[in-house]
Amino acid sequence: MKNKLPHLRAEREWSQQRLAEELGVSRQTIISIERGRFDPSLPLAFRLARLFHLPIEEIFEDEQ
Repeated sequence: MKNKLPHLRAEREWSQQRLAEELGVSRQTIISIERGRFDPSLPLAFRLARLFHLPIEEIFEDEQ
């Protein structure tokens, strides 16, 4: 699944570690999501949406 997390992090000048801490997950989880190797759970996707004040659909995009 494509996502805009690197761009959203850059806008806030956050590191992967900072985003991980904000979400209560590991830095490795953020790396895996950003690289498209791991799709976040629905609860994690909602936490990301709340954190960035965006709908989930604006953060994640289906690759089909």
